[in-house]
Amino acid sequence: MAKTATRLKQAAPLHPVPQSRDEANDAIRKIGIAQRERARIQADMQDVLAGIKESHEAQAQPYKEQIEQLSAGVHTWCEANREQLTQGGKVKYANLPAGEVKWRTRPPRVTIRAAEVVLDTLRRLGLIRFIRAKEEVNKEAMLAEPEAVSGIAGVKIEQGEDFVIVPFETALEEVA
Repeated sequence: MAKTATRLKQAAPLHPVPQSRDEANDAIRKIGIAQRERARIQADMQDVLAGIKESHEAQAQPYKEQIEQLSAGVHTWCEANREQLTQGGKVKYANLPAGEVKWRTRPPRVTIRAAEVVLDTLRRLGLIRFIRAKEEVNKEAMLAEPEAVSGIAGVKIEQGEDFVIVPFETALEEVA
């Protein structure tokens, strides 16, 4: 019995494909034009947004200053009356007819200045428990010797390829 030939169908590309070097060059030129036009539109948008933001910030400035002044005044009054407002320290908030004030204790944090000096002092005092030794995989060393780690499970060295189109551009020279 004779086999029928298998027919392969391939979908037509959804984008224009250059058919010659000149067409590819023309497509790259058009990409450059489109990128520059898009950059112009984006720059115009940024200019408009900057103007709008500046205008609205100027309108909001008096309210910002008013909020800061009123908040400072309310804080001063609340601190002066904290004992009464917090029922002798039983609660950390007070409900007023127009709103609520709260006192919140932030979690403790450690700030280190001159880390090397602090590390030396901790070592000298025998407080090694406060020094962290961080162990991690040295990927740079693996890239330098890929054959040494080629059979290790969980280690995969990959290299990809990007296709980049860079249309030529020239800048206008400034004339003094």
